[in-house]
Amino acid sequence: MDVNGDRGTASYEQVYESQLSPVQTATFSRPTAEMLGALTDVSAATACAKLHQKGITRTFINGPVPLHRTPDVRVYGGAVTLQFLPQREDVFSSADQEYAEKKTALWGVLESIRPGDVLVVSAYASQFTGCLGDMLVRYFKLRGGAGIVVDGRVRDAARIRALGVPVWSTGVTPHYASQTELFPAAFNVPVGVGGALVTPGDIVVADDDGAVVVPQKSAVSLADDSLELQAREEFARRRLDDGGRLSDYYPLNGQGLEEYLAAKG
Repeated sequence: MDVNGDRGTASYEQVYESQLSPVQTATFSRPTAEMLGALTDVSAATACAKLHQKGITRTFINGPVPLHRTPDVRVYGGAVTLQFLPQREDVFSSADQEYAEKKTALWGVLESIRPGDVLVVSAYASQFTGCLGDMLVRYFKLRGGAGIVVDGRVRDAARIRALGVPVWSTGVTPHYASQTELFPAAFNVPVGVGGALVTPGDIVVADDDGAVVVPQKSAVSLADDSLELQAREEFARRRLDDGGRLSDYYPLNGQGLEEYLAAKG
């Protein structure tokens, strides 16, 4: 079939309707209110460290950094995913794609957003593909999305910042989503992002240190351990500020731990 819209009989829209409909997972379970509530005060660094201690070592999404400039922004929510794939001329190429995109997974995933979701985008850390822009992020916000993590780039950076949606990305570009070497092919499927596996429904915790993936089954127990660790570190921080020796209070053990337990008691 000739998919060149100005030369053949089938437009890109027709091709997508007939044989290249976006792939998606039929069903997945979003995290419960208990799971999310448990992670309310857990930082990305603490979550990553505690998961590592539990033997889950590849949870950090390497690459995306905050696009927003407001300090101390943190989001946590269930992951919905978007997968970009390489273009191939006989399947999908760059001609007339901006309008054909609305038949792809890019529109599909945005229509699937529910309040509190975190959109996670796999785009091979592409320096040229602008996975999302102002209009799409605006719609994401209107549907109640909490934040976006992109293993790739975004465009319309100033407008996205003005929207107030927390975004982690590898940078910015003037390109639209399928202008160069990738196209949005699947949504709500398992994806690889920055060396980490993210499946739909996983919990994402993201802050100034980056984004971390938390399996649902680990959320509540992880939170208990994490909050205790953070409380100990806050105690150690105060002792150091008061002139204490590093070796006495970090890591917190021995006499320093006894002081902490006494203060806590």
